[in-house]
Amino acid sequence: MKISLQLEDGSEYEGLSFGAEKSVSGEVVFNTGMVGYVESLSDPSYTGQILALTYPMIGNYGVPGRTRSGNLPLHYESDNVRIAGLIVADYSPGKEHWQAVKTLSDWLKEENRPALTAIDTRALTKKLREKGTMLGKIVFDSDIDFLDPNTVDLVKKVTIGEPVLYNESGDRTIIVIDCGVKFNILRNLIKRNCRVLRVPCDYDFFSLEFDGVLVSNGPGNPEMCRETIGIVKKCLGDGIPTFGICLGNQIMALAAGAETYKLKYGHRSQNQPCLELGTKRCYITSQNHGYAIADSTLPEEWETWFSNANDKTNEGIKHRSRPFMAVQFHPENSPGPADSEFLFDLFLKMTSE
Repeated sequence: MKISLQLEDGSEYEGLSFGAEKSVSGEVVFNTGMVGYVESLSDPSYTGQILALTYPMIGNYGVPGRTRSGNLPLHYESDNVRIAGLIVADYSPGKEHWQAVKTLSDWLKEENRPALTAIDTRALTKKLREKGTMLGKIVFDSDIDFLDPNTVDLVKKVTIGEPVLYNESGDRTIIVIDCGVKFNILRNLIKRNCRVLRVPCDYDFFSLEFDGVLVSNGPGNPEMCRETIGIVKKCLGDGIPTFGICLGNQIMALAAGAETYKLKYGHRSQNQPCLELGTKRCYITSQNHGYAIADSTLPEEWETWFSNANDKTNEGIKHRSRPFMAVQFHPENSPGPADSEFLFDLFLKMTSE
């Protein structure tokens, strides 16, 4: 079936459907990764977004099964497809992988998510890079309005409903504030023998006993997360060892008194180079974000920790003397390189000092 992607500037891209026959609206963004569509499509940070993949052939290794370990699926970053819709140049209908149990098309139809192929993703990406991220809609028979997902609190839509405990016998307790947490963050804590309590984004956990707090990744505008910002502000005030990842980096900055802003088209890939300031080290990182911290607004007791080697935007902050640190990229990877996974060890070291 022929359908179209329409952008807010009036441009239109006709393609063929291989997902659900459903009209959707959202923010159109692009990801330049070569692999990892299963992890990306199940990443809660993509909530409200229509995702265009720049790698031309998508779908050839299918979708894996739901094998679980420790109450978490092995190959997914959440329990559902999180994107609003998918745009690819060339959909491959096979599933040539030993772990594949279904095609990408089957998965998207089961999850009621539309997808287009035969789209000139090179032209689409060029437009988004030149003009910036745009609102868009995938339209079937009936037209719909454009919807800006950044005007609502998306974190409230993806956070867990009630606390969940993982690895009860762990040797230390870490509170994970779930703003749309990727499961590989939980896996990284569990494999380091942490007792992990995953809590809703507005949950008051201060009466509990714990050793540290991790503020997770998540979707949307960080300024919408007012309750979470207030909770993190209390963590900082109480001197609790706190680690932020992606949206958690921005929330920590806002809690400290800094400001954030929207990037022109964001960083979404598995090959973003990040410089650790004060060293000669550059880490290749996995990223998925559309907002950044304004370095110049950081309070005096905070410092920029990492910087993007491409555009010099903020990629991490830390306090000069207290146990607070955060990074804009994804040290848990999935997909992407594991170059910066050591940051979990650095965080856990802070909780024992």
